[in-house]
Amino acid sequence: MTTPSTAEDLAAIAKPYFAAWEAHDIDAIVALHTPDSQFQAHGRGAAVHGREALRREFAHVFDLYPGFGFEQRRLLFGSGHWVLDWTLTFQRPGENRRGVHCLDVVEVASDGLVARKDTFFDFAELKAAFGGAS
Repeated sequence: MTTPSTAEDLAAIAKPYFAAWEAHDIDAIVALHTPDSQFQAHGRGAAVHGREALRREFAHVFDLYPGFGFEQRRLLFGSGHWVLDWTLTFQRPGENRRGVHCLDVVEVASDGLVARKDTFFDFAELKAAFGGAS
């Protein structure tokens, strides 16, 4: 199989990936990654590798951002990758819903699974969303 390169190919891969995140279904998210996949939330820690490490990291994301959600701003497809410009939303108990601007660069392997996901945050918004704490 060749690397998915058309917008239609990548959109067909991205749709269940986004749905799994929206459902907070860690097993489904991890199943859509290659066994040796890499994820890094830049500025928050080192890259993690492999499905078990991704499982722990994604569980941490849902703990860190209660009521995790996302609002898509732009979705751009390239050869074997997509770039998602989005707002991460979350709501701590007793607080208003907050949002942080993010950018994901996602590389897709020839088998249609996510090989690498890099997330970049707007740190000024992140700091403000956490009440000034980073």
